[in-house]
Amino acid sequence: MDLLSTLVDKGLRREAPTRDEALAVLRTPDEDVLDVVAAAGKVRRAFFGRRVKLNYLVNLKSGLCPEDCSYCSQRLGSEAGILKYTWLKADQAAEAAAAGVAGGAKRVCLVASGRGPTDRDVDRVSETIAAIKEQNGDVEVCACLGLLSDGQAERLKAAGADAYNHNLNTSEATYADICTTHGYEDRVQTVQQAQAAGMSACSGLIAGMGESDEDLVDVVFALRALDPDSVPVNFLIPFEGTPLAGEWDLTPQRCLKILAMARFVCPDVEVRLAGGREIHLRTLQPLALHLANSVFLGDYLTSEGQAGKADLEMIADAGFEVEEAGTTTLPPHRAADEAAPPEAGPAGGPAAADEQPREARTDLVAVRRRGAGTELPPNA
Repeated sequence: MDLLSTLVDKGLRREAPTRDEALAVLRTPDEDVLDVVAAAGKVRRAFFGRRVKLNYLVNLKSGLCPEDCSYCSQRLGSEAGILKYTWLKADQAAEAAAAGVAGGAKRVCLVASGRGPTDRDVDRVSETIAAIKEQNGDVEVCACLGLLSDGQAERLKAAGADAYNHNLNTSEATYADICTTHGYEDRVQTVQQAQAAGMSACSGLIAGMGESDEDLVDVVFALRALDPDSVPVNFLIPFEGTPLAGEWDLTPQRCLKILAMARFVCPDVEVRLAGGREIHLRTLQPLALHLANSVFLGDYLTSEGQAGKADLEMIADAGFEVEEAGTTTLPPHRAADEAAPPEAGPAGGPAAADEQPREARTDLVAVRRRGAGTELPPNA
């Protein structure tokens, strides 16, 4: 296919595809999805070989969030039967993190629900970072605490945070449809604050919220313009008790095309296979490893993932290898900050989708009842 050959050539040159080319990837017929995976896989292997970086989530504070993000089981007014608890102590969080590191995780992601941290919260997280790095000096720590106030990014960096995560989630044009308590620009500003403080920026999206192809292209081009080092691609987990509980329109083929589009637009960044992969990719998860070079190990914030052992077996069976702690994830030109900032993609508005909703598979969503905040061992 001429389109795929063009996209591979552009990707290898770290050149952005056109907006129409990105849309064409999403609109590829399902019967051609293996061709798309094979093409995007060439770009993935050029920059990351067959390495897969493992990441592990620790939910420092679960539920009780004042924000109204429609996709989130921890949102204001959520009726999802999730675990709810206040801040873990530093030693509790370090113990949970150690389980992930023992399972092969190279990065630990510390997440807390809420609009953003208070200064006392930053102190708590700083103590937790110190406790984790005392046990595992080589582990990367990424903080995800919401919107940052002035000076907080610098304090987290000084405390040893290697990265900061704050996702854009969806296009600017439709952001108000999923959240009213803060805006799209607030999220952009937080990513920029993390970058200015010297932390590696991690920012991605959530697919499956009823967005159009145009929305997906918009948000991925916006991420390219922000130039984060890591782009997590989440697939909506439609929790019962949240406004988006009825959104079941993703298929495994659709998920693969979204991941491929992200790889073509962001060829040399860490594309991470994130929340919802087990639910929506199902038996096609191994194919996603040809597109993403990073995955979450074990459980997520409020839902259970597949067993950590199964993740490791999947990676090995697919012919990939777990990235070791001493390995630099990013290709040399990014790790050394030598690359010029990529050009932003063109912006565009949403288009109406006229697809019938798929049957809800609520049996696929398992509320997390183990790990952080419980007496049970974590899934790692």
